[in-house]
Amino acid sequence: MKIVDIRATTVAVPLEAPLRHSNGAHWGRFVRTIVEVEADNGLVGLGEMGGGGESAEAAFRGLLPYLRDHDPFQLETLRFKIANPTASLYNNRTQLLAAIEFACLDLIGQQLGVAVCDLLGGRIRDEVPFASYLFFRYAADGFAEVRTPEQLVEHTRALKAAHGFTVHKLKGGVFPPDYELECYRALAAAFPGDRLRYDPNAVLSMAEALRFGQAIESLDNDYLEDPVLGLEGLRLVRERVRVPIATNTVVVNFEQLAANVLRRGADVVLLDTTFWGGVRACVKAAGVCETFQVDVAVHSSGELGIQLATMLHLGAVLPNLTYAADAHYHQLRDDVIEGGKLAYSGGAIPVPSGPGLGVRLDRDRVARYAELYKREGGYPYDRDPGRPGWFARVPNQHFADPAVPAEL
Repeated sequence: MKIVDIRATTVAVPLEAPLRHSNGAHWGRFVRTIVEVEADNGLVGLGEMGGGGESAEAAFRGLLPYLRDHDPFQLETLRFKIANPTASLYNNRTQLLAAIEFACLDLIGQQLGVAVCDLLGGRIRDEVPFASYLFFRYAADGFAEVRTPEQLVEHTRALKAAHGFTVHKLKGGVFPPDYELECYRALAAAFPGDRLRYDPNAVLSMAEALRFGQAIESLDNDYLEDPVLGLEGLRLVRERVRVPIATNTVVVNFEQLAANVLRRGADVVLLDTTFWGGVRACVKAAGVCETFQVDVAVHSSGELGIQLATMLHLGAVLPNLTYAADAHYHQLRDDVIEGGKLAYSGGAIPVPSGPGLGVRLDRDRVARYAELYKREGGYPYDRDPGRPGWFARVPNQHFADPAVPAEL
């Protein structure tokens, strides 16, 4: 089996409503680039990368001279062809590599008639549990704003009823920390017995992180995620707060993982199949974490169904996955895969059982959302459409005013 073509299509898939985060917002849609790697036997493997547009599509087309006639089974060679570690100082292709690796694993699985998780050692679970992913958000198209503690609890209750979540993650860093602490405590009071996690995307000062972390010590916390920036900052918080510390921002490669093992700053490493450069890198990292008693979870970076499938196959094979995975997925209105969005049941999503990734493209949906992207374009992730001229600092000192209704 040899690669003969690589195609990339940027799509914009609508969210229920614009989602606010510490550095800006998701402006009512996820922009993703869908990658198709065609082999000489007629099989097509699927990949996905965040962001997109002409530059992303050109970047994937630019890989074809490297990969034409490449055997998809040769995954280590693929890694060095695309993301040689020294060359990557100049042409960082980690996320490109991830998307192509997804597609090659999909091709291998289809060729052999087995699911990707069976290529990675075999599934030890048939479904992967997920946390609700809670955002403060703007109102849009009949979907209510989430700004107050009462609105947050109501939104969470609806998600729990619809999908069965028993773990709730609040994306913070939008409003002043004391206000978000009030919201977090409201969740704990409203859902006794459920687990909680808080992620302000590293924008708190050390003093704010310590005050917040110590204030929640008595709650049913999974972890406190990236309260401050940097491994040293996390280590200082970890020394003073009796809540596990997690990160997805400063342990995203093996050098950083080694640093965390030698000088522990994070108790939990959130493995992202895109940020780490593929599913296989995440499996390797999980093995290191297992050896050194660092917990792992599966991270979300704004996935559609293709990347979600990689997350499910990853979660299926990790013996040390003791936390529910993250996913923005329930915030989407639709997907680009056949059958539309994968369904939650009891807070979990079954691992696809078909060959390869187990998902296929719905061509009509791809065309519809490619057209939506052409019409609407991209958006600046690090800007908030409701706060013109604002941009985040680290640590941030200019939080949104919770008294102001979230309107666009």
